[in-house]
Amino acid sequence: MSIFSPHKLQPLDRTAILLLLLLSLIIGGLLLGGDRTAARVRSFSWADRQVGATDAAFVMAFSRPMDHASVEQNLQIEPALSGKFSWAGRRMAYTLDSPAPYGQTFALKLEQARDRFSADDLGDSQSRTQMQPFTGSFRSRDRAFAYLGVQGEEAGRLILANLTQERQEILTPANLVVMDFKLYPHGDKILFSATERSSQARGQLDQQLYTVTTGLRFEDSPSLTEADRPTVSPASPRPAGEVTLILDSKAYQNLKFDLSPDGQTIAVQRVKRDDLGDYGLWIIRAGAEPQKVNAEAGGNFLIAPDSQSLAMSQGQGMAILPLDVQAQTLDFLPKYGVILSFANDGSAAALIKFNVDPVNPTRSLFLVTNQGLEQKLLTTDGSILKAAFDPSQTMLYCLYTKRLAGEVYQEQPYIAAMPLPKGQTEPSENPEWFDLLQLPVQRDIQISLAPDGLGILFDQIVADESKQSSNSLRNSAGKAITASQLWFLPLTQDAQGLPTPAEPQPLELAGLRPQWLP
Repeated sequence: MSIFSPHKLQPLDRTAILLLLLLSLIIGGLLLGGDRTAARVRSFSWADRQVGATDAAFVMAFSRPMDHASVEQNLQIEPALSGKFSWAGRRMAYTLDSPAPYGQTFALKLEQARDRFSADDLGDSQSRTQMQPFTGSFRSRDRAFAYLGVQGEEAGRLILANLTQERQEILTPANLVVMDFKLYPHGDKILFSATERSSQARGQLDQQLYTVTTGLRFEDSPSLTEADRPTVSPASPRPAGEVTLILDSKAYQNLKFDLSPDGQTIAVQRVKRDDLGDYGLWIIRAGAEPQKVNAEAGGNFLIAPDSQSLAMSQGQGMAILPLDVQAQTLDFLPKYGVILSFANDGSAAALIKFNVDPVNPTRSLFLVTNQGLEQKLLTTDGSILKAAFDPSQTMLYCLYTKRLAGEVYQEQPYIAAMPLPKGQTEPSENPEWFDLLQLPVQRDIQISLAPDGLGILFDQIVADESKQSSNSLRNSAGKAITASQLWFLPLTQDAQGLPTPAEPQPLELAGLRPQWLP
């Protein structure tokens, strides 16, 4: 007789068998009908984060494989940010076409998207199981910049202007006169050279290097491979105005300096006080003593975006050197005398070539890429003062001058824009460039391209050669700077993406040498 005979089953056995049959039916139903649990967003890499110009893409990870088209059609960002989708399994990346405009908060919403394998019982895609609605938000960095004050108690001091928060703050103490400054990548510190105000009054320019805190701290967004990892709250920023001496001037005079893009290395030209022949480049790394670079002394130099090399003019050309004490030349560009800037990814550089002509000497601006392209962008009988690549690396902005006719030598400055060649290996004969703004006749103009590429800051100074106060800031000709106005030039393009002129906007700030925070 079977062991399952009803005469042998106990009540507990019958209950167990019924439960087994019920569970089998449920499992069979699930296998036949599929799991109806709605898909959801497991993580969003920019959730409640602050992003900057170097943050090119965010990642969303889903609990199930998704129907790509339904996600792409229903993802909404307000204000809108154009970009491109890419997928890897359950992860979707959205790469921005251009950086998120600074000083804004963005809302992200995803509704009515579907997973890939939900049933379509009625043949109608709308009947398929929709994912759980998702909302998130992120913000861009504050629109802020640093500049030098020119009037009253602000004269010669570093000032932070935060346009997003609508406030200004003096960062450096009254006893220091700031000469030049560079910005750290997280916006938390500024590296600057300065001399004691009492020394300047005696006609001594004895520069030392310092850092000062800004009171800000721009956090890093996670990389695409870190999007699913738990986030760690960033450290609180240090209070603004904390000054630290980095390099004194007891044995050496400190001249031009630069800060690596990663903020870990400082390069500075120095000359020994009791031996003017002891002149050369030094490097300072975080937590280490300054070290002299064993290389031929040069002139103009700039640290490359990789923070591992620099370009420096040597003799009749431009040398590429490793950022190392025992520097051996990696490359040499014999045609060029000055480097103005690198593209953010190091793929290109803007350099100046001096055209020797005893009657009409000129200068040419060249684009030089790591693919071997050398494209002449413009030639002028004046000067080429500044050049900056926009964040998308499709445009180069330039401050240059043209010589004016007449017995007195004068130069007319312009801000120009030049669309960059894409994927070319041979230079074009007539590259386009566009004058955006004609400026007043003066040489001492500084421009700074916003990290989101939406505008240019520039200054307009007033100098008085009759003013002899040794405490005054001075221009390159030695004239005392009595006033300076800061301006903002919006950068606009037409329907074809070509740059168009716009009216500059005066800022209610008296200052000079403005630099956007990254």
